[in-house]
Amino acid sequence: MRFAPVLLLAALAATPALSQPKPAPAAPAPAAPTAADWRTPKAEDVLVIDTNKGRIVVELVPEIAPQFTARVRELALAHFYDGLTFFRVIDDFMAQTGDPENRGTGQSDKPNVPAEFGFRRGPETPFALVVDQSVAEVGFIKSVPVSTQSMALAPLTRDGKISGYALYCPGVGGAARGEEVDSANSQFFLMRERFPQLERRYTAFGRVIAGQDVVRAIKTGEPVPEPQDRMTTVRMLTDIPEKDRPKIRVIDPAGPWFKAEIARARAAGGANFSACDINIPVEVK
Repeated sequence: MRFAPVLLLAALAATPALSQPKPAPAAPAPAAPTAADWRTPKAEDVLVIDTNKGRIVVELVPEIAPQFTARVRELALAHFYDGLTFFRVIDDFMAQTGDPENRGTGQSDKPNVPAEFGFRRGPETPFALVVDQSVAEVGFIKSVPVSTQSMALAPLTRDGKISGYALYCPGVGGAARGEEVDSANSQFFLMRERFPQLERRYTAFGRVIAGQDVVRAIKTGEPVPEPQDRMTTVRMLTDIPEKDRPKIRVIDPAGPWFKAEIARARAAGGANFSACDINIPVEVK
């Protein structure tokens, strides 16, 4: 159950410039969020991963991968992931776990999960627009950045929906698989950095909303030398007693604060702007 990153070579050509363009004025930072700018994720969609390096909180997004999010939820509730290690971790790429053998060759006793490399977006899908590219729209479904066809095409389709796929920004969670596209099972990975080469090739199922610093602190290696960092307990938020349950809220992409953050990130990024540049604050108490 291993997957290999695509290696790209980039050639850089120096071109003389006659003059240096003036930088665009920076957009002001958004004001502090108000109560209307926050949303509370569904408890049944919040995965709490306690590791020896700290806590990671992942929001599952069934709108983009209903079958794999159901699998992760099922295995977490069965405590399948407790004690498993991060056995393959690449610094500017991702951290992989979820193998009961802790080496990349094992899986659960459940059937494999079919590929969910893309999804269908309808008018009911909670989508917040970031960039309208006429034939395509880039935005967010909850905490996950996505790219879809234009909603203007929806009336022309049989189901009244359009196609989309997740963007592999830092924190996005993906389903590991073998050579066969329908071979995802229990293993998953969390992105340490942006890696668009995985898009439309691996199922994305959610995103880290708290603890990305923990993801980046996990010991690296391919395979990781002993001792490997491990997940001590992995629970759904609903599985944690109410008195011990963290209170979590995330900036709502449909709110006014987020719109101001989009403007700031676009001004700062210029021609290189990406949805991965947008900050999504979270509060965990």
